[in-house]
Parts: sequence; structure tokens; C-alpha cells
Amino acid sequence: MATSDDGPPDPEGSVPGPASGSYERGDGADLRPGIERSSEFEVEGRLLTDVGGTIGVSVLSTPGMIAMLERNAAILSFEHLPEGKATVGFEVCVKHVAAAAEGARCSAHARLREVADGRKLRFDVEVKEGERTIGVGTHERRVIDAGAVKKD
Repeated sequence: MATSDDGPPDPEGSVPGPASGSYERGDGADLRPGIERSSEFEVEGRLLTDVGGTIGVSVLSTPGMIAMLERNAAILSFEHLPEGKATVGFEVCVKHVAAAAEGARCSAHARLREVADGRKLRFDVEVKEGERTIGVGTHERRVIDAGAVKKD
């Protein structure tokens, strides 16, 4: 996890997102089905593709869309986990159903559908531009002991 000197760890530091400090770690007591979170983002920078110049315009890439979905679910989990716990993504199943042009304001949404075995988190996820669906699907994360991750 990326960290900042002025805030909490950034659960998905490799993609654009809320400023560090705009979310806080929970106590673990309320990690339950039904919790949800949305975050807005602008389609820009590393989120863009022009498909190797073949479409003549820059749009939200599928990997960029997935990154924003994962980031939002990771932060939702972080906000409801106790100190020493983190999550890692292990499955993504989404459909990218519409284009979002460069500069579009989109929102990533995650709703925790199920907690299995106390450690597998199953989310329903979607990206929208206003009322228009850009992507929809599911995402799974696993709760881990943050101290168990070793740096080489």
C-alpha cells in the first residue's frame, strides 16, 4: 500500500482517487453485507486509451475502469476493517458496456453483497457517467493480515 506523511495508507495508490485522509480505518465491527461506497473520478491520465490510435479519441480504458472499481471496493473494505487487516483483490468479472470520453466525470460504486468464511468479500460493482452505465459486474477481495505481506 502506498502511504502518505499526511494521512492514512492509500489502499490502491497506483490509480487516481480521493486525497489521502478522505477516508479512515474502521474498527471491524461493521463489515457486513449491505455497506456501500461511491467515489467520483475524472477520466484522464493513466485511465485513458485510444486503443493504439485506432479510434481517434481517448476514452476510459477497461483496465482503468477496473482499477477504479477495485480502488473503491478496497477503500470501502479499509473503512470497515480493524488495524492490522487489509484486503487484496483476487477476482474481477465486469462488462465494459459503454464509452466514457476523456474529461468525463464518472462514479465507481461498490456494495458488499456477501462475507464468506469471515475473509472473502464479494461486491457488486458499477461505473456510471451520470445515469448512464459504463461498466457493471462483481469483484472479490480477501481479508489478510497486513503484516504478513513481505517486501523483497
